[in-house]
Amino acid sequence: MSAPTTSTALVEWVRDGVGDMLRDLEEYVRLETPSDDPVALAAGRDWVVSWIERRLGAPASARTEPGAPHGDTVVLDYPGTGAGAGAGTVLILAHYDTVWPVGTLAELPFGVDGEVIRGPGVFDMKAGLVQAVWALRAIRTGGLACPPVRFVLNGDEEIGSPASRPVIEECCRDAAAVLVFEASADGAVKTARKGVGLFDVTLTGIEAHAGLDPTAGASAVTALAEFVTAATALTDVAAGTTVNVGVIAGGTRPNVTAGSARAHLDVRVADEAEAARVERALTAWRPADPRVTVRLDGGWNRPVMTRTPAVAGLYERARALAATLGLDLRETAVGGASDGNFAAALGVPVLDGFGAVGGGAHARHEHATVPGMIERSALAAAVLTSLADGGADLPAAG
Repeated sequence: MSAPTTSTALVEWVRDGVGDMLRDLEEYVRLETPSDDPVALAAGRDWVVSWIERRLGAPASARTEPGAPHGDTVVLDYPGTGAGAGAGTVLILAHYDTVWPVGTLAELPFGVDGEVIRGPGVFDMKAGLVQAVWALRAIRTGGLACPPVRFVLNGDEEIGSPASRPVIEECCRDAAAVLVFEASADGAVKTARKGVGLFDVTLTGIEAHAGLDPTAGASAVTALAEFVTAATALTDVAAGTTVNVGVIAGGTRPNVTAGSARAHLDVRVADEAEAARVERALTAWRPADPRVTVRLDGGWNRPVMTRTPAVAGLYERARALAATLGLDLRETAVGGASDGNFAAALGVPVLDGFGAVGGGAHARHEHATVPGMIERSALAAAVLTSLADGGADLPAAG
């Protein structure tokens, strides 16, 4: 393959190597990495590190932060090249865990049918990491400028990044930009994401015989019904706020006044003011029967990712470069959250959803596309080169 030196040459270079790219993806997908399986995650982590080194060479530095009982977080630093040697570091965020349990591959095997790639985790988000690595290979082959790149690879994203969050935030603090290779939203990159709150409410009442002594008890289940109504009423779709009481449980038997009940909530907000409003209301709520006590646990799992001027500027850079490739790069705001939320909350320019083009995240029709992998790898290479200190945007053909 000839060295890519223009925008369109990047696409051709990646297209020429797509067979190897797909073989990398197949090998990766065949390593099942559910968030709750430490043994499988360790095998996936080791493969990812060795594969990146095979494709890019040994990093300048590498460290692994333990994430037990879930997946570890790996940090790999690669130096800049050419004019980008002194540039600010660009973070590449990617998680290697998936929602699929071990054994899913037997039911949903990896396969390529024409332009469609299928397999558990192929869309969310194994194709994204493959694209990022091949983008760097294209830059190196072409002798193009590239800023220092830091891979932050975690194995607990699908469960909220409880162990990896401090590592991600530490790595982001001095970053010039963050590219999150999560799957796209119908091809669009994500420049805004909602914040996520995960709350648990526990109600404790007084048990009594429901028939013989109906006034002696204080029903936690009745209080739970009141709570569900009050919590759901906090939803404000126009403001971008949703409150979903997704799981409830309580009581022991039909003839016993319920002594306990609980609920698990998922809250999504589009700005911090709404987060504060919802949390105040949940904290202040009390049941009609004062004999029932309330305990509220949990909190905000991910902060709001706001489309700041810095985020908008990074998107506009990518959109202009995409145009040189003949692509219309759209942006969108979504209700789901990612590790990009942590970076954006620190004020760092973030471009999320830079990964696979396809659909079916967390569903059995999960898939990515071959053209999407080619185009996004070339675009990632162009964006990285443009972020090099003194680096200019690659010219369009002609």
